[in-house]
Amino acid sequence: MSMFSSLSEKLNKAFGKFRNKGKLTEADIKEGMREIKLALLEADVSFKVTKDFIKQVSERAVGAEVLESLVPSQQIVKIVNEELIRLMGSTQSKLEIASNPPTVIMMCGLQGAGKTTHSAKIASLYKKQGKNPLLVACDIYRPAAIKQLQVVGEAIGVPVFEMGTENPVKIAKEALSYAKRHGHDMVFIDTAGRLHIDEVLMNELSEIKKVTNPNEILLVVDAMLGQDAVNVSKSFNDLLDITGVVLTKLDGDTRGGAALSVRHVTGKPIKFVGTGEKLDTIEPFYPDRMASRILGMGDVLTLIEKAEQAIDQKKAEELEKKIRENTFTLSDYLDQLRQLKKMGSLESIMAMMPGMNSGALKDAKIDEGAMAKTEAIILSMTQKERDRPDIINGSRRKRIAKGSGTSVEEVNRLMKQYEQMNKMIKQFSGMGKKGKKRMKMPFNI
Repeated sequence: MSMFSSLSEKLNKAFGKFRNKGKLTEADIKEGMREIKLALLEADVSFKVTKDFIKQVSERAVGAEVLESLVPSQQIVKIVNEELIRLMGSTQSKLEIASNPPTVIMMCGLQGAGKTTHSAKIASLYKKQGKNPLLVACDIYRPAAIKQLQVVGEAIGVPVFEMGTENPVKIAKEALSYAKRHGHDMVFIDTAGRLHIDEVLMNELSEIKKVTNPNEILLVVDAMLGQDAVNVSKSFNDLLDITGVVLTKLDGDTRGGAALSVRHVTGKPIKFVGTGEKLDTIEPFYPDRMASRILGMGDVLTLIEKAEQAIDQKKAEELEKKIRENTFTLSDYLDQLRQLKKMGSLESIMAMMPGMNSGALKDAKIDEGAMAKTEAIILSMTQKERDRPDIINGSRRKRIAKGSGTSVEEVNRLMKQYEQMNKMIKQFSGMGKKGKKRMKMPFNI
């Protein structure tokens, strides 16, 4: 199940109450609002947040803008979309970058929320933007916490400052001096967590805050906690006055309520969302894009950004030339597959496409293993076979199947897919010859 799919399904069912009606009565709106209220509560949105949300939507829905609208159902969806965006913060909230470096980001949260991993994820994001970050190991209590930070730091090419089990407040203070001496313009302090909030933890965090004067205090919250995620956010905010929230595990079977409640309850924005275990599975939080996903309208902008990051521009130009000249080979097919994999799981990509959370497509099963099989089959071919697939006869297909650990049927299926794609490419290249606008090759698997 993809993020928010259950909530999306229930909201779309609620919108169904408004469809096929020329004009809406107050009774129609009341019945539809009841369905939306139940959908939000089942998604673990807090009762107070749900109540306020329904009140806002109802007031606008009962107004003339809906009652006199030609297409009332679309107007209701528009209002719910706008109110969801408002609920989650209206605009994207970026990290505050210090005018006098280094920018200090203090990461805090309960044990197991993903502080260490997400410290590295955010550091990696900014490293790609030309920053020179430093990770600081201030969790001296959890076994192997320092080692974990060193492992993720090495994976993203960011150094880690550590002083073993020295006092965390002293470590944080020394780390800032080190950062200034060595030209690090961003410092991410990975603090200790607990299984629950206690006085000792909060005193330590308060002391670290006092000596580092951080530009940002980011609270890392596990979205799988549901309503408890909101309670945790409120407690940390009351004690530390956090500047923002990082929601993790939004790729899991989460009901999504935390994302809708945290901003409203704390008054502090969600700045990032973690969408997987890998170190590149993190996204800046855009309330409008998240609202669009929740309503099953996809998130095309994020999809485009992911594609831009994954696609090798030089290869894209070479591919365009091959399409025009109709010389697309199985090696090119493999290149396309590998670039698609860089964008994340197929399920996460599908979730960003409009309409994928509703109708017949919502229950479609995505076979991630099929991509690995396709790759294995092509890699089992000789270079000559990849360049000239027409020479792949029955005996060659048997050899390729054996070499890739697949069946002849699976090899045949791939060859058929390739043939279909080649037919499509011929159509594209034909359009180019007629002087029409050229179409770029879409991803296919």
